[in-house]
Amino acid sequence: MAELGEDRAAQKLLLRAERGLPARDPMRPRVLAARGEVALAARQVALAGRLLETAESALAADRVNRTFVRLLRVRHLLLLGRVEQARSLLAIDLGGAPPRLRAHAELLRADIAARRGRVLEAEAAIARARTAARAAALPPLSAQVERLAAEIGAPVARLVRDGTSGLATLRDMASLAGTTALVIDGCRYELRLRGAVVSLVTRPVLFALARALGETAPLAAGRVRLIERAFGARRTSDSLRARLRVEIGRLRRALEPLGLVLESTPEGFALRCKRVVVVLPPADDEASLLLALLRDGEAWPSSALASACGLGKRAVQRALGQLKDAGKIDSHGAGRNRRWVARPPEGFATTLLLATTRAT
Repeated sequence: MAELGEDRAAQKLLLRAERGLPARDPMRPRVLAARGEVALAARQVALAGRLLETAESALAADRVNRTFVRLLRVRHLLLLGRVEQARSLLAIDLGGAPPRLRAHAELLRADIAARRGRVLEAEAAIARARTAARAAALPPLSAQVERLAAEIGAPVARLVRDGTSGLATLRDMASLAGTTALVIDGCRYELRLRGAVVSLVTRPVLFALARALGETAPLAAGRVRLIERAFGARRTSDSLRARLRVEIGRLRRALEPLGLVLESTPEGFALRCKRVVVVLPPADDEASLLLALLRDGEAWPSSALASACGLGKRAVQRALGQLKDAGKIDSHGAGRNRRWVARPPEGFATTLLLATTRAT
C-alpha cells in the first residue's frame, strides 16, 4: 500500500502490527523499520528519524536489516540537508550484504559525492551501483541507477569566459578547482581565487556588481550598466550614482582577501584581473537560480534564498512550488522553521526486507 502511495493506510496497518506483537518479538524491530521507511517516503521527517534510530538499535543481531535501516537513516539526513553527517553515517562495511543493498549504498555515496562536488567519486560510485544492480536483477533498481547517472552527467551551470558562454557539467565544474582564474560563482554566490573564498550569499547587490565587472574584466564596466544590474534601474539619477559609489566601496573591501584591485575609470569601474570565469545557473529563471543554490546540499529557509537571490518573497515561493511539483526539491518543518533542500534519490530504499525468514 505504501508503494502505491497509500502512506496513511500503510502506517495504520503497521501500527496495528506493532501493537499486536509482544515487546520482545523479533518481528517488532522490522515493523519499526517499515514504519520509519513509510514515514520517510511521506516526508514525516521527525517521526522517521525516531523510528529508524530505534529500529537500528533493536536490530543489533540482524545484520542485513540493520544495514537496510542505516541506509534509510542516511537518506533521512540528506533530506535534512546534513550532508557531512550522512557521509559519516554511510562509512559502513557492506561485505556480505545483498546486491540490492550494496547498490543503494553506492547510490547514496554518489549523491553525497555530487553534492560535495567530487565528480570522480560520484562516477566511481555510480559504476559500483550499476554492477550491484545487475547482480540484484531488479530492473527498477537499475533504472534508478541510470536516472542518477543522467542527473550527474547533465549540465548544472553555464560558464562565461573569454567572451563565450557554454553549458557545464559537474565534471567541468570540478575542473575549476585547479584554475588560476578568478571564479565568480553565481550558483553559490561566492568569489574564489587561488584557494581564497569570499562569500556574498547575503549580499546580492555586491554579487551583482562583481558579476557585471567580471563579465567585462579587465575592461571597465559602465556606470549605467552597473546601476541596471545592481539596482534594476533602467534610468540613472544622482541618487543612484551616489548609491553605486557606496556599494563599490563595500565591494572593494570585500575583495581585499582576494588581493584584487577595483579601479575607477572615466567610463565606470574596472576589475583588474586578467582571467575571470563566471559561473551561472543553467537558465536565468528564478527556479534555476534557486535550484543552483540548493544543490550544495544544505537546508535553506525561504528568507535566506530570497536574500541570496535578490528576489521577492512571492517570486521565491512561486519558484519553490514549481521545483517541488517537479520533484526536484523537498521541504521539512513548518512556518519559520521550514527548510528547503535538493531532493535525494527517490523511492523506497529496497523491496521491504520484512519478508525474510523470521528469527526464532
